[in-house]
Amino acid sequence: MFDESLVVQSAVSAFNNAALIAPAFFWWALLAVPLFALVYFCGGAFLQRIGWNKNNITVNVSLTTVIFTLAWIVLFGGNYAVLRDNATVLPFMIAAIVFIGAMFIGSYWRKMNLPVLREMPRKKRWGIIACWAVLLLAIGLSDIHTWWGPILQIGAFIVGLLIGRIGRHEMRPVAGALLIMFAATIAILMQPEFFRFGQLGVLTPVHILFLILIAMATALTLALRNINPRGRIKAGMYSKLKWLARLMSILCMALFVLTESVPVFLGMTFMFFLLFALSVWHADSVSDDLAHAMFAITIGLFGIITTLPVLTAVGILYWITQPVDNAVWRKLGRML
Repeated sequence: MFDESLVVQSAVSAFNNAALIAPAFFWWALLAVPLFALVYFCGGAFLQRIGWNKNNITVNVSLTTVIFTLAWIVLFGGNYAVLRDNATVLPFMIAAIVFIGAMFIGSYWRKMNLPVLREMPRKKRWGIIACWAVLLLAIGLSDIHTWWGPILQIGAFIVGLLIGRIGRHEMRPVAGALLIMFAATIAILMQPEFFRFGQLGVLTPVHILFLILIAMATALTLALRNINPRGRIKAGMYSKLKWLARLMSILCMALFVLTESVPVFLGMTFMFFLLFALSVWHADSVSDDLAHAMFAITIGLFGIITTLPVLTAVGILYWITQPVDNAVWRKLGRML
């Protein structure tokens, strides 16, 4: 209990997070509510100014989400001294996120012609080299707990960009953005104190609530976009299966509240997916506005837990450009 390393880690972690009774991300989101309202009511003019419309906003929103998540995962990480395990796997998790994010970005920039440095003016050439040097330096400094840490992160970024650029097709925008956001959420849950999200793995009800909401939003978005409504399950059998799935989901939530475990979180997300997939498969038809609404909600929730109001604003911009009617909440309620 009075081990010196544990005391030091607890003190450092306490400074990284506001307090257990005051989750910082929640108060940031609460203070940003006027900004979100302004984006909701005035976002249309902003979208027209930057050239985003209904046809290209899905790709632009997904790409923006991945870029900011990649920057956040690199720049927002805390000191490795606050980690609870000496042999942590968090650097490999961060490298995987950097790799997938760079591959996603590279797949959408593969048609962009790269400038030839030898044919450029010296001043502009050195400016581009300096920008790349700063970018790679920032990525390398995200992991300095060992000598091979910077090599791992920089290598993951460069290899991801190259693979994405030489690929034949772009990554699916929604699926890629969901994968990056969900992987970042898992990284936060693995070591909350590293990302200033919690203290020594002890999370408040507010922390746990938003993690559960992220899991539900991700699972529902995946179900709406990948499961086709068939309407083949009989009403009696559907009712029994639905209640069984609800009971299993509730048990998974209870177990997650008690353990705050990553495997339990993954199992809970899988149960949510089965619950929502059952609802979608049983339905005769599902309107497309539900999938758009859930993708916007997922981005908004992820922006809240990562203290990135810009991502929540991006989610709001996506919401207001989609044909989401007033009955969307009732339709989403039927999925439960």
